[in-house]
Amino acid sequence: MGQLDDKSALVTGASSGIGLAIAHRFAAEGATVYLTGRREAELDAAVSRVGARGIAIRSDVSDHGDLDRLFAEIADRSGRLDVVVANAGVGDYGPLGTITEEEYERTTSINLKGTVFTIQRALPLLTTGASVMLVSSGAALRAAPGLGVYAATKAAIRSLARTWAAELADRGIRVNTLTPGDVETPGGDELRASFPHHDRPTAAESAPPTPLGRIGGPEEVAATALYLAGDQSSFTTGAELLVDGGATQL
Repeated sequence: MGQLDDKSALVTGASSGIGLAIAHRFAAEGATVYLTGRREAELDAAVSRVGARGIAIRSDVSDHGDLDRLFAEIADRSGRLDVVVANAGVGDYGPLGTITEEEYERTTSINLKGTVFTIQRALPLLTTGASVMLVSSGAALRAAPGLGVYAATKAAIRSLARTWAAELADRGIRVNTLTPGDVETPGGDELRASFPHHDRPTAAESAPPTPLGRIGGPEEVAATALYLAGDQSSFTTGAELLVDGGATQL
């Protein structure tokens, strides 16, 4: 038996990296998993890795029309959601003096607006005792030069989780924040590539010293997501779980 047998889950931003690892782990534990992403080819490749329990629905979380279609399809197929992981996010290098309105709008529309309206649209489908996870970032907990807007959206996500945990407690719905540190992912590579060439860190260089002496893997974040999704975390809500090798705490 799997830890998520017969459960229905949604993972946004599941085309690669952490989102894909979470979707894969949930499916392996018995859940039917809806994977979303903006790029159809990458999303199709992701769902083929997840297997028969994965269902791909192309969706941009910053587009209300896409969200309406996404949740209409989930309602038709499953009629409910037991787990939602709001993982979709982007980031660009942009020190204060160079931030453009276009970059600001892209980052806030996907990271913040997308999270708000993903969870809002999910509300009618959430079952009693459902688990909602908002994916933040270690960048929100320490100075991240050049990533101010990105870090601000991730800090806001942590605040939203506290508020929504209180608002949804009477339905037995748990809302928690999953906060990865430096993790080896295509999204992380893309973010590092957005730094000017002379200031571009490698994955290893960008990782702060940790007691474990390394950066993390997406599957390690997925293991924590599984804990939050399942019954073992039934008394955990409003919390932030850090998966960062101790970088922000030690």
